[in-house]
Amino acid sequence: MTEHLMVFPDHDDADRIADDLRDEGFTEVRVVREALAGEDDGEDHEWAVHVREDMVADESGAVESGLRERFRALAEEHDGWYDPDPTARG
Repeated sequence: MTEHLMVFPDHDDADRIADDLRDEGFTEVRVVREALAGEDDGEDHEWAVHVREDMVADESGAVESGLRERFRALAEEHDGWYDPDPTARG
C-alpha cells in the first residue's frame, strides 16, 4: 500500500484531479480541507487530495517512485505541493 497527499489552493482543481484519479482506478481518493500549520482562519485552509493505493506491491520501489514524481509534478502544475510522507503528519 502507498499513500500520497497533494495540497492545492483551489477547490475546483482538487476536485477535478481527484475525479481523474478515481477514473484511473486508484483504491481510495478523498478531497479534504487541509488546515496547515499557522493557519487559524478556515478560509485560508487549502484543499488536499489524499490518495491510497492498495495494489502497489513493488519490491524495488520503482512504481511508488513513479507515482511520487507524477503527483509532485501534478501538484506543482496547479500551484500546489506534494507531501511525500502523509502518514507522518499524524
